[in-house]
Amino acid sequence: MDSRLQTYVVEDNPTIRENLIGTLEELTCTTVVGFAETEQHARDWLHDHADEWHLAIVDLFLKQGSGLGILQACQSRKPGQKVVVLSNYATPDIRRRCAEFGVDAVFDKSNEIDALVDFCIRQAAALRSAPGDA
Repeated sequence: MDSRLQTYVVEDNPTIRENLIGTLEELTCTTVVGFAETEQHARDWLHDHADEWHLAIVDLFLKQGSGLGILQACQSRKPGQKVVVLSNYATPDIRRRCAEFGVDAVFDKSNEIDALVDFCIRQAAALRSAPGDA
């Protein structure tokens, strides 16, 4: 079993996405298994690959659609799967809305990347220590 955190990224800015993927794969036990730039593409992939991811990192403002629609679609995820939001708009209202969708954490792109990295490290460690399939 692969002990790396299988992560799906929803981010429409190529520079941010590439930097995020590089950072996560370098600093954490993470493998990015795919990405999307639109709500529909992300919803389709997450549904069609329901057993192939442990973590979804979702931006709220996308080229088409909204990250909120993705969060809604992820409400029926498996118990071990985590969904976090990475946004420039991590306001108290956005954090409250995300909590209503059962999001595991919300991180601000401008000043909480280290906290996201720490979250990924903790999730990868939990995955490695979990008995059986995570």
